[in-house]
Formats: sequence, C-alpha cells, structure tokens
Amino acid sequence: MENWNNLDTLASFDALKKVPRVDIRSAMEGENGAARVKQYSVPMAEGFVYNYAAKQVDGDVLTALAELAGEAQLAEKFEELYNGAVINTGEKRLVLHHLCRGQLGKDVVADGVNKRDFYVLQQKRIAAFADKVHSGEIANEAGERFTTVCQIGIGGSDLGPRAIYLALENWAKRHDTLRMQARFISNVDPDDASAVLGSIDAAHTIFILVSKSGTTLETLTNESFVKDTLRKEGLDPAKHMIAVTSETSPLAKNAGYLDAFFMDDYIGGRYSSSSAVGGAVLSLAFGPDVFAAFLDGAAAADETAKEKDPLKNPAMLDALIGVYERNVLGYPSTAVLPYSQALSRFPAHLQQLDMESNGKSVNRFAQPVRYVTGPVIFGEPGTNGQHSFYQLLHQGTSIIPLQFIGFRESQLGRDVEIQGSTSQQKLCANVAAQIVAFACGKQDENPNKNFEGGRPSSIIAGDQLTPAAMGALLAHYENKVMFQGFLWNVNSFDQEGVQLGKTLAKRVLAGETEGALAAYSGLLRI
Repeated sequence: MENWNNLDTLASFDALKKVPRVDIRSAMEGENGAARVKQYSVPMAEGFVYNYAAKQVDGDVLTALAELAGEAQLAEKFEELYNGAVINTGEKRLVLHHLCRGQLGKDVVADGVNKRDFYVLQQKRIAAFADKVHSGEIANEAGERFTTVCQIGIGGSDLGPRAIYLALENWAKRHDTLRMQARFISNVDPDDASAVLGSIDAAHTIFILVSKSGTTLETLTNESFVKDTLRKEGLDPAKHMIAVTSETSPLAKNAGYLDAFFMDDYIGGRYSSSSAVGGAVLSLAFGPDVFAAFLDGAAAADETAKEKDPLKNPAMLDALIGVYERNVLGYPSTAVLPYSQALSRFPAHLQQLDMESNGKSVNRFAQPVRYVTGPVIFGEPGTNGQHSFYQLLHQGTSIIPLQFIGFRESQLGRDVEIQGSTSQQKLCANVAAQIVAFACGKQDENPNKNFEGGRPSSIIAGDQLTPAAMGALLAHYENKVMFQGFLWNVNSFDQEGVQLGKTLAKRVLAGETEGALAAYSGLLRI
C-alpha cells in the first residue's frame, strides 16, 4: 500500500539536507571533470543519454536521493498510476496518457471500456481518415486535395502538438513524409487568427477544432472566426472541419464536422500530445506512420521510467536532482536550453507541462504544504539564447540550474564548412563549452570579466531529432514532472489555477463588474 506523505515528513529528506554540498567548480576541473562525464551518465530510450556530471551531486548525494526515492515509493506510485488508480485526486480521475502509446501494466477498464483499446481505436480511425485525405478520397467541394491542416485549440491542445510539428517538419521534408503544412490558431486575440488565415489557402485547408468539453471560450471564438472566413469565401465550413473532443460533447456526432475523434477525461490537456489531440494534426501533416513512430519512442521512454533503481531510471533521477536543487539548494528556476532550432517551441510546452502540473501550494489532500514546489521554467534554443539571457545565467546574482538538449546530427543534412568546422560542429562545440563555462567559470582580476562558475547543468544528448526521438524526449519530461509531483505530494494532473481568470473574464463580458474589475474594464474600453 502506497503512502502519500509530504516531502518534509520523510526521514530521507532530512538526511538529504545534511549531506555535504558539492563544489561543482572543483569537481569539474581537469581530469576530475573528464572522469565525472563518463561516470555520471544514464542511457535513455531511443539512443539518448542523460548526463548529469555538471550537477552538484556525488556518491553521497546520489545515495541519499536513492533513499528518498525508496521512502517516497516513486516506482510503486508510477505502477499504481499505469495500472489505473485514481491518481488525479482533485478531479477524482484516472491518469492514462501512458496508455495512448503502450500497455505498461494491467488492463485498465473505465466507464465499462478497455481504455487501451479505446485509444488504439481512435488512432486507427485517425490513420484511416488521414490516408483518405492524402489520397484525395476526402477532398474539398471542388474535388481538390487539402494541402494544409490548421489546428484550433489552446493550452495543451496547442502547445504540445505545435512544438512537435515544428520539431519534425524539417525531418519530414528530408524524408519525403511532409504530407500537409500545419498551422495553429490558439490566442483569442483576433490578430492570431487573422494572421494565420491570411497566410493559408482556406479552400484547401482542413481545420481541426480541439476542445474536450466543446465549450472552451477561446477555441469556440476562433472557430467562429474561421467559419466566418470560410463562408465569406463561399465555402461550407462543414466540408472543412473535424473535431477532437469527448464522446459526450456537443461537437461529437455533429453534422457541422466531417468527422470527430475522441479523447476522454483521463488525459489532461498538457499530457495529450500522444492522444487524438496530437494524433489528428500530426497524422495529417506527416502521415500515420510517422505518428506511430513518435508513439513508439514515447512508449520506450515509459518503459525506462518503470526501472525501480533510481540511478538507472533517467526520468526519476532527473526528477530527484531537480527536487534536490529546488528544496535543498534553494534554486527557484530551471532553464531548458535545446541546441536545436527544431525545438524552438519545446520550452514553451515544458512551461505548461511543468508549471501547470506542479505549481501548487496544497497537497493531494488539499492541505497547505510548507515547502516550495515547482520551479519557474523558461528557455530558448541555443545559440540564440547565448546572445540573450545567458548574461544573467553566467554572472547574475541568482544561480539557475540548466538542462541542455543536444544532437550530434542535424535534421536536414545540409551543412557547410567554414574556418575548419561545419555549422553542426560549431553548434555542438557551443553546448560543450557552455556546460564547462557554467560549471568552472573563469577567474579574472577585472570583476566585469570574472565568472564565478558553480552553475549546475545537465544534458540530454542524442544522435538526431527523429519522430521516435521526439516521442522519447516528450515522455521523459512528462515522467520527470510526474515523479516530482509524487515527491512534493501534489496533484500534478489538475489545473484549478487557470479557472479563476476565466470566470472573471466571463463576468466582464456579461457586464457584471464592480470595483477594480469595473475600472480595468473601463480602461480597456470593454
């Protein structure tokens, strides 16, 4: 039987706080650093490696972290989750996004349905639909093929699928699997929809409306915007739109859509990229086989997350080190720094994944916690970030842990040699240099040029960003966030924090305002 206890009640957490701190600067200098790089490395799925040599850990810290993982029952809680326990206590729901990509444990039956079979059925239906669109069997009113797919959604219905599409677009071009261009409309700001619609040929575009409930205000507003555009161009919106929704929503079995594909309440929006939410747009954009490879990569990462030894489980180890940095070392933020332009929007997805999941001040039982929980997540691709906010990371007054993501090969395979090295070699050289620069620093008599070092980082390194690699990378972070939620004893699968603003916005639009709300409404001339 699993015990759900607060972090500060665990004896192993008290023991962890007493372990001597590691001076990462001296640990990473000279041959010591070379030995650490070889020692502190864990294989991941799809050829990735999680290397944490530049983190403030040593054998004693790792032993203490392993003890913490055991007392917190991280492996057992993950097993309980994938076997269908009600882990989402706030909404009294199962947590089943892992089932979209594989069967990790027992059959899970909910609402009288085998949920693995349900998710596979939706994938098969989406694949069949995508194949018909690509072959021209499903076409526009003029019998012409659709060339663009446009997803209308917000939050988890946008950030994850958008980040994955951008991550794989160039790979698909190189491997001749880019079937349709994908575009995304998310912000209720009319400039967003206007700009997207102005950049595509609506007559040859199929739109995907994503809303589990069928009532999401921003999404339905943008749907109306799109339908208005289609009608003005003499097009029938019902011939251009599909829905991804729940079986009980008003969008299901609706004549206003070509078809509807289903999700359920057991997959939160930010965890939904491997469900129909990501499946529809990615299968239409790249073909069902590419989406299947993405799912295979995610499933492989999920299997590694089952490993009971935390020092051999990359997601669990990443989570433990993150909690150590947050709750013992006192670092408030984490920067995710992908040295891959393809991952330009991946940090934005991770912001939602992490901060919406673990940005909580009460535990699973709605009781206040007396320790800090989720960190602030931010990031940009290298090397652009180096010329932006790395100044603060290197010489600012706050120490911010870093997580680099790097690949040995580019996606498109096109490169040029300048001054004795290729662009990809220069990119990878910058990753290596930054890790050492942050850890070791540089002593200089001129304070402006002095780098204290001691800035911890890790790197997830792989060969190339393929569909399977992208799936594995996504699942790694989903599982890391899950394990950290277990450690903090918070519910990582609801998001009450997004509701209050929505409720007040509805009051403003209904004219039911007073006090500051009325004043700000007047300031914005609502």
